[in-house]
Amino acid sequence: MGVSKKISESMKSSSWIRAMFEEGERLKKAYGAENIFDFTLGNPVEEPPPEVKAELFRLVAEDTKGMHRYMLNSGYEDVRAKIAAYHEEHSGLLFTKDHIIMTVGAAGAINVVMKALLDPGDEVIVPCPFFIEFMFYIGNHGGIMKLADTRPDFRLDLEKIGQAITKKTKAIIINSPHNPTGVVYTEEELRGLALLLEERKKKGQRIFLISDEAYRKIIYDGIVYPDFFTMYEDTITVTSHSKDLGLPGERIGYIAVSPLIKRHKPLIDAMIFANRILGFINAPALMQRLVGGFQRNSVDIGSYQQKRDAIYDILIEAGFDVVKPSGAFYIFPKSPLEDDIEFIRILQKQHILAVPGIGFGRKGYFRLAYCVEMSTIEGAREHFLRVGEMYNKKP
Repeated sequence: MGVSKKISESMKSSSWIRAMFEEGERLKKAYGAENIFDFTLGNPVEEPPPEVKAELFRLVAEDTKGMHRYMLNSGYEDVRAKIAAYHEEHSGLLFTKDHIIMTVGAAGAINVVMKALLDPGDEVIVPCPFFIEFMFYIGNHGGIMKLADTRPDFRLDLEKIGQAITKKTKAIIINSPHNPTGVVYTEEELRGLALLLEERKKKGQRIFLISDEAYRKIIYDGIVYPDFFTMYEDTITVTSHSKDLGLPGERIGYIAVSPLIKRHKPLIDAMIFANRILGFINAPALMQRLVGGFQRNSVDIGSYQQKRDAIYDILIEAGFDVVKPSGAFYIFPKSPLEDDIEFIRILQKQHILAVPGIGFGRKGYFRLAYCVEMSTIEGAREHFLRVGEMYNKKP
C-alpha cells in the first residue's frame, strides 16, 4: 500500500486515544453532544488569561517591519533572555539566553533533544505508565525505549529504574506533573533519582535527565514544584505553553539546558542544528513574542483544582480505587475489570468516554482528562454511580 512498515506498526500502537475520540464523535452524532461525557483528550477548555489575549491583539496589530521573518534557529534573543531570567530566579543558577532554545511545543522540543543526543541503539528509560508519544519521539531518532514500572501509587521506583539502566542508557525522561496519573514527584524521590544517576556517572557513564514540564504550573494543594536544575548537573527541561497559558493549538515551547552541564555549547549547538534539520526551522515568530513576557502567568489553576476535586469525589463515591492527582488535569482510576478495554466499552454504554490504561502501558486502569467544562463532570456523576453500582459493590 506504499506506507512504511514502521509507520504502520506505530499507528497501531497509538490508536487508543484516536479510537476513543472517533467513537466519541459517533456517539455525539447519535445521542447529541450534551448527552456524551467525553474525557478522552487533554485538550483544555480553559481560555488564555485576558492579559495574554490583550497582548496577542497588540502584537497582531503591530506594524513593525520584518516581525514575521526568519530569526535565529534558537529563537528571538530578547524572548530567550526573559525565559532565562525566569529560570535563574527559580533555580539560582546563572542562566542566559544561550541556555534556551525556542521550539514547536514540548513535542518538538523532545524530538530536538532526542535527535541531538541519540545514536542508533541508545536506550532511553521512561517510567511506566507513560505518555505514549514518548515511544515515538525516541524511536524517531533510532533510540530504544525501556520502561521502568512505578510503584502502586505511581511514585518512582528507583530500584526498577536502576535495573533498567544498561551500558547503552543515554537518558531518562521524567514527566511531572504526570500524564496520565496526575502525580507530582516529590523532592525526596527526585533527589534519590539524581543520586542514582550520579553513581553511574562516577562509574564513567553519563546519563542525561530530560524533564518534561508541560504541566509545571498546574499543581494543587500548595505543593511547590521541585527544581531539577538544582539537583542534577546533566539536566535538560522541555516546556510547553499549551496548558499553562491555554495555547495548545499554537505549538510554542522551549528547551532549557542546565548551566552546570560541562561543555554545554556543543550540546546546545547540536539542538539548534536539530531544530533546523527536523523541519521546524524555528518556533512560530508571533507566539515567541507573545509568551516571553508571561513566564510567571498561567490559566486559573483554582478552576482545575475544583474540577479535580469534583471528579475525584465522584469516583470515590462510585467506589473506584484511585490515586488523587496533585497536578496536571488527568486522573487514572483502577478498572474494576482486569480487561480495561472491556471496561471502556461498558463506560461507553453509559455515554462516558475514557482511554484504557493499556494505551499508557498499564493494563487494568483507565484515564480521564478533566480539562472539560464543569457541567460535563457534573453530568457524568449519575452515570459513574450507575457503573459503580454494577462493579464496585462493597462485600
